[in-house]
Amino acid sequence: MTAELVRGQNHPLPDTRLELRVSAGHPVVAGATLGDDRGQVAGAEWIAHPGAPVRPGVEVPAGAAAEHRIAVDLAALPDTVHRISLLLALPQGAGGPARFGTAAAPFVCVADPAGAAVATYTITGLDRESAVVAVELYRRQGVWKVRAVGQGYEGGLAALLADQGAPAAADLAAAVLAAVAPAPLPETASTPLPETAPTPLPGTAAADVTVTASVSPSESATDASTTISYTHPSRRPVPGPAAPGPGAVPPPPSEPPVAPAQSRPAPVAGDATGWTMDERLYNQVWGMFEDLARTVAAYRSARDFADHRLDRAIDQVLADPSTRVGGAGDAARAEARATHEELMSRAQEVLDRDLAQLTAESEVVEPALPAAYARWDNPVWHAYRTPEEPPMAVRLGDLHVPERTGLRIPFLVRLPLERGLWVDSGPGRTSAAGLLDDTELRRLALDSAVAHTARLLAAHPAGGLTVHVLDPAGSGAAAFAPLAETGVLAGPPARGAAGVTAVLAQLTERVDLLQMAVRGDASEDLPPGFDLSRQLLVVHDFPHGFDDRAVTRLRYLADEGPSVGVHLLMVADRSDADAYGPVLDPLWRSLLRLTPVPDDHLADPWVGHAWTYEPPTVPPGSAVLWQVLGQIAEARRRNLG
Repeated sequence: MTAELVRGQNHPLPDTRLELRVSAGHPVVAGATLGDDRGQVAGAEWIAHPGAPVRPGVEVPAGAAAEHRIAVDLAALPDTVHRISLLLALPQGAGGPARFGTAAAPFVCVADPAGAAVATYTITGLDRESAVVAVELYRRQGVWKVRAVGQGYEGGLAALLADQGAPAAADLAAAVLAAVAPAPLPETASTPLPETAPTPLPGTAAADVTVTASVSPSESATDASTTISYTHPSRRPVPGPAAPGPGAVPPPPSEPPVAPAQSRPAPVAGDATGWTMDERLYNQVWGMFEDLARTVAAYRSARDFADHRLDRAIDQVLADPSTRVGGAGDAARAEARATHEELMSRAQEVLDRDLAQLTAESEVVEPALPAAYARWDNPVWHAYRTPEEPPMAVRLGDLHVPERTGLRIPFLVRLPLERGLWVDSGPGRTSAAGLLDDTELRRLALDSAVAHTARLLAAHPAGGLTVHVLDPAGSGAAAFAPLAETGVLAGPPARGAAGVTAVLAQLTERVDLLQMAVRGDASEDLPPGFDLSRQLLVVHDFPHGFDDRAVTRLRYLADEGPSVGVHLLMVADRSDADAYGPVLDPLWRSLLRLTPVPDDHLADPWVGHAWTYEPPTVPPGSAVLWQVLGQIAEARRRNLG
């Protein structure tokens, strides 16, 4: 089984010949440094990079790309080499993101000679860094292992190489980046403004599905005569003019009209990069998210520009005494309004064209999604079987924008979860929440949490996720029935203060033990029969049944648990815990907030608008939830037998 590593975790390597596969979703430079027993690099000859791709035991690609394959032969390394560090850096002047925090999280897979994945690692938590040590292969007592590192450097490749002791690090970094620098454009060519790509919505990637902050396209548009391309860099080009960027001047009416939608290529499910269909569909979904974000941002920017131009034209009329009144002033105002209507019409035309294309793509992609990415009403659930390997992500709802509420983008959160989940049972801000009383909101929140739990269970192999439930007052018995009666829980929902204390103590001890094993590089020394499955703690009715010690343990699990596979799913109204004051603020901030009713709480600073989140709902009268949980329970029994 493939080991899904988290930062700091290691895994033994079964062979000396390996392939490191990198998938970033955007061009990156891949390289490797050969270090001594302290990880220090003796000189330039111990660095494999596009300008010098072959070193003893290592061969890297000779250019920047969204996907890389690095060949490693540990047996061919010099005896003085004890560590190989895989480094990734963003190329300069390539029109891509300037920092990892504005792009999809890079993914690394370590494969054996047969191509089977040994270990994988998704590098998350990056922000302003432009270079990162992804993983390292290191020798300890004659045994080679891989460790997930994910160490980013805001100072870029020069800071990374300097940290590893490489001499003349700045010159080396410049040489590496120069080897992949794009050829200069002719003087007559117009240079497009750099584009940035959003990270998956938190957790992620999503995220982190709140979207991590990045530079808004409007911050880059400083020239009113320049048009920004909003085309996703890894997707097929679509005929027709690009959407106008912020400050862009639309072409005059005499130019050719927008290409009709029927002239474009027909959308195809899985039409994205990736080694497997799972990866291609995941990348395609997030490509659709990026396209929708860019399209709407371009439309809103063009609309704002039209409004600003109208206001400026009218101000000029009013500022001139000769045109303030009379026929000349009326004509000038009429001309300004006509220009405004024309600009708005063209912006709407481009928006409708792009939304029609995205809608057509959604209609093709949605039926082709695997169970982990599919809605509950997708027929794929009727043929559900527990997976042998976890998928890349799990769907926790849908996202849409006001410009086209019917176009829903699946809200995919990467696995393993990096943050706990919080289903907010408190009063929401939307009209949908305002129509429900407190009791109904709490019921919907718990039903939503059960649906999320079922999805997480369904995304793991048999026995790969163990679920514990805290229901101190027993008020959630009816909602938890599908989990309890199918037998997918580790035990009956814990009740009362004693039950809360026992479960929290057990999971806290588990986190302590695993952290000591990771820090001491002694994963093989865990007690015999130790359950290595991931753990999910579902907490209902918080803070009922919690004393101060229990609250402290809960905060500890939220902060430290995800790094060692212990995750939290809370169903709570934050106001219920007001008595604790700001003590619990870090707890709420560490969790990804979800709502049981549609809400626009997911802020997207990348393009400056909010996404409306739609929770996943099981169709009324459907038994799909029970059927899926029954399959999971049966697979677990067979696995134990």
